[in-house]
Amino acid sequence: MFKGAIVAIVTPFKNGKIDEESLRELIEFQIVNGTDGIVPCGTTGESATLSHEEHDRVIEITISAVKKRVPVIAGTGSNSTTEALRLTQHAYSAGADGALIVCPYYNRPTQEGLYQHFKVIAEKVPIPIIPYNIPSRTGVNLMPEMVAKLSKIKNIVGIKEASGSIKQMSDIIGLCSEDFAVLSGDDIFTLPLLAIGGAGIISVVSNIVPADMAALVDAFVAGEIARAKTFHHKMGALMEALFIEVNPIPVKAALALMGKIKYEYRLPLCKMAEANFEKLKKVMVNYALI
Repeated sequence: MFKGAIVAIVTPFKNGKIDEESLRELIEFQIVNGTDGIVPCGTTGESATLSHEEHDRVIEITISAVKKRVPVIAGTGSNSTTEALRLTQHAYSAGADGALIVCPYYNRPTQEGLYQHFKVIAEKVPIPIIPYNIPSRTGVNLMPEMVAKLSKIKNIVGIKEASGSIKQMSDIIGLCSEDFAVLSGDDIFTLPLLAIGGAGIISVVSNIVPADMAALVDAFVAGEIARAKTFHHKMGALMEALFIEVNPIPVKAALALMGKIKYEYRLPLCKMAEANFEKLKKVMVNYALI
């Protein structure tokens, strides 16, 4: 259902508020450059510092701007099942094509708690759901056996896997049916994951080079492995630079350098350290982005 090069899009701010015009322009930039889907209000979209009203608005803007040209997979996760349910119900009502729901963070539920969390939401909201496993942020790892159990629920259709383990990705693919979409949460794993049967990537680097990430995935699907490898290696230094500080600090700095958004964050995120900013700028110059 969901596959290819999907962008985890940033939320641009202007004078402390959502910059709706820039968000619409970023979405258009993505679509004309071949992106296969848009994820608003994910980690990269600074969802943790959006109010509920802002969160709802970003999803509504995205759906409006996309105009059904590609799927919109709305980020609707929370460490509270009740809150995640409300956000997911709104996304469904607004017309999103799917929901990306991060594992509950901070409270560190058991595997059974994780199962019950996703099961409750899936049973109450008839929208395709993708759990998002990112232990480095949540403090809990959704294990392959539990992913397989969740995959039996009709509208849980895939997973965004960001454990950093290609073995864990491989185990999930082996345990689940072929139509269960395993999507990488790390840009660098895109090609390796595709090679073992994954469906694609929910990408950070696509924010700034959407055509190249789309080309990597398209080349692999077409059997042009050498061409896919070329894009993988081309983007390597850029992928690394975008995580020189915590995401989405570098990617928003990069978009600001490209003139696409204001160089603005929500605290506690802040502008890059000057030395890191210069390193990022050098990589972008070498890539001919600025």
